[in-house]
Amino acid sequence: MNIPAELKYSKDHEWVRMEGDEAVIGITDHAQGELGDIVFIDINTEGQDVAQGEVFGTVEAVKTVSDLFMPVSGKVLAVNGGLADDPGSVNKDPYGAGWIVRIKLKDAAEMGKLLSADQYKESLG
Repeated sequence: MNIPAELKYSKDHEWVRMEGDEAVIGITDHAQGELGDIVFIDINTEGQDVAQGEVFGTVEAVKTVSDLFMPVSGKVLAVNGGLADDPGSVNKDPYGAGWIVRIKLKDAAEMGKLLSADQYKESLG
């Protein structure tokens, strides 16, 4: 299982990569593996402020639909447009082409509440 050391992780299996004062967010390799083949991503929060822990969209896989929880508070600036044509890129490249949203971070202190790669790996058992 791939758990990049430079990212931060939520207990809900989202990852966060900081790029300046913006954060790129997606789901972890573990999460995509548990979901199975992803067929649709629904993000209806573009342009909205979403608080840490709130649902910002859903991921639909062949066997289930799962909510996406915002790991840090911020304004959703962009949704990965490539996911409309190829939602399976989340399965193939969850930390690259499969990113889901880009946000303007509201409170940098919330990053400190997320898990490191080692802590996330430990939380998986």
